[in-house]
Amino acid sequence: MTGTLVDRLPAGAYPDDLLEGFVAWTTDMGLELYPAQEEAILELLAGNHVILATPTGSGKSLVATAAHAAALARGERSVYTAPIKALVSEKFFALARDFGPDNVGMVTGDASVNPGAPIIACTA
Repeated sequence: MTGTLVDRLPAGAYPDDLLEGFVAWTTDMGLELYPAQEEAILELLAGNHVILATPTGSGKSLVATAAHAAALARGERSVYTAPIKALVSEKFFALARDFGPDNVGMVTGDASVNPGAPIIACTA
């Protein structure tokens, strides 16, 4: 089964259900969580603050995707920030692919796309 991550989100915001849906989506995408990713995601879903300091290419963005998914499932908004528009644009398209275009917006100094969306990519 393929589709957006939204297709895998449970109706409620129970941490176990959110984790199950997220892991099912990552499996569909051909991904497997590293131990540090799984630990960070479990902490986020439990409502704890997390600082994830791992090497480049170790999957921090996937953990952030899980945080966006959890916020969306709880009916909250979430924000991805980057210092330059090129990074914001790149992440905007990736988030739109993962969550569907109606759920993602972009706000920069000179452009705004779907600013009322529950997930926003913006310049810092």
